[in-house]
Amino acid sequence: MDASRLCRHLLEWSRNNAWANHRLYAACSALSDAELRAERTSFFKTIYKTLSHNLIVDWYYLDALENGGRGLACFERDEPIDAFADLRAAQRESDMRLVAFCEKLTDEGLDARVSLVRDGGVVKIERAEHVLAHLFEHQIHHRGQVHAMLSGTHVPPPQLDEYFLDQDAALRAHELKDLGFPVR
Repeated sequence: MDASRLCRHLLEWSRNNAWANHRLYAACSALSDAELRAERTSFFKTIYKTLSHNLIVDWYYLDALENGGRGLACFERDEPIDAFADLRAAQRESDMRLVAFCEKLTDEGLDARVSLVRDGGVVKIERAEHVLAHLFEHQIHHRGQVHAMLSGTHVPPPQLDEYFLDQDAALRAHELKDLGFPVR
């Protein structure tokens, strides 16, 4: 895949990411605060903690991609936002920030060196292309955990794989319009 095509593909992944979070948060909004915070079988034990973790990690990688300098400070609190509505708004803001980053992505930008501060202050250098791929995979992984936890509630887990195929366009069109994305 040539680099220009890869930039377009990563932009679509960023939109897919925002769309999937939009759909997942819509489902989670039907839960009470107690249900969001109820312990369940999963790595982070609650839906709320898992959603919080996804947001924090987004902040970390976006900060690194943008050379923001926050580094590990992004991880100061496991649940940095107390109210679900505010968490949802923060995730949407983060998603739109990622889309904006990918909209500006260039062939040269794919090879940009990104400094990732790790435990102990160790700095690892990665290519932007790889950081983006990791960020998308991370989101998918933990959205899957929330999806599974929703199965144990009265809220049906939403379909999260209807973004890329033309045959599914009608199933996502209204949500893409809500997000301000092109409907294809």
